[in-house]
Amino acid sequence: MAFHVTLQFEPGGGLVTGTWGTGKTPRRVFREWIGLYAQAGSTVVIELFEETSDGGKHLIDRWPPPGDVPHRAT
Repeated sequence: MAFHVTLQFEPGGGLVTGTWGTGKTPRRVFREWIGLYAQAGSTVVIELFEETSDGGKHLIDRWPPPGDVPHRAT
């Protein structure tokens, strides 16, 4: 299974994405992107997903937590 990290700077904007085969690197990238781009009051959304066996995506982590921003990156 693959892991995906997405970064979106504003609602409706394009996505910056990364995909990896194991979970260690995407978790590190997720934390690094929070440190680089996430600020209180910003519209940035960063999400970490694991691809499921049926091709879907399982949300592992999100900044900010769900409900704090009125849009979703994917």
